[in-house]
Amino acid sequence: MSAYKRIQNAFTSAEIIPFDKTSKIVMISDCHRGTGFGADDFSKNQNLYYIALSHYLRENYTYIELGDGDELWKNRHFPIIVQEYRHIFSLLSQFHHSGRLYMLYGNHDMDKKNPAWTSYHLEASFDEIGPLFPGIKIHEGLVLHHQSTGQKILLIHGHQADFFNFKLWRLARFLVRYVWRPLELVGVQNPFDAPRNPNRRQLVERFLINWCKDENTMLVAGHTHRTVFPKKGEPPYYNDGSCVHQRHITCMEIENDYISLVKWSIQPRQDNVLYVKRDVLEHGPITH
Repeated sequence: MSAYKRIQNAFTSAEIIPFDKTSKIVMISDCHRGTGFGADDFSKNQNLYYIALSHYLRENYTYIELGDGDELWKNRHFPIIVQEYRHIFSLLSQFHHSGRLYMLYGNHDMDKKNPAWTSYHLEASFDEIGPLFPGIKIHEGLVLHHQSTGQKILLIHGHQADFFNFKLWRLARFLVRYVWRPLELVGVQNPFDAPRNPNRRQLVERFLINWCKDENTMLVAGHTHRTVFPKKGEPPYYNDGSCVHQRHITCMEIENDYISLVKWSIQPRQDNVLYVKRDVLEHGPITH
């Protein structure tokens, strides 16, 4: 099956989520929450993520996680991830219990595609958090459907455009877990990883952009870790980046029929006090 057909299948089978001008939505992907040890790429930005998530919870945003939320290739035991980041899972659980949480699976957390795995792990109770996400459904894709204009926006992780990480994900997981993870601890990077391999990243982006052109449909994805915000007249392919950048995280917000690329980072004030800053890097109407 071609990359186009894999993306199209995700589109046609996606659950429809209605929204309108009053909706407030934030999309974050590629957190890669780990166990807190050396190969945990999320640990360095966990405080930024926590503060951003607290802001979106307080401001009544709907949180949509576009895949690779948890690092299940390097780590076999999900409960250890929850114990390490219980403060963060507590916030995610609050989103869920308020009806404002949607989760997609990516290649690094493809286990969530299995309803039995999801039921056993994501609906479990963890200490004071209680049941994490009772009744949750993990999606391959979602379609935001504007109630006034009829516009559709496809949300996917993006690994559908990456043959190795979609069709051969079990092989990729084995290599990451038992070959590249130990090497990463001594500084050797995985050459098959799209975010760290410019040629693979460009190939993935080309497939996603071509789908947008052919279907004349807006698409928001993650996977490559590279933020994309198209200019007027370009195909409406957007990428929210990741939570494992050096010293910052990025996300996409939709509010008042506008979409924004946002960066959260730690910055110094003139009095030498560090604070968390939210910067809008790009901003434009969703009717691209």
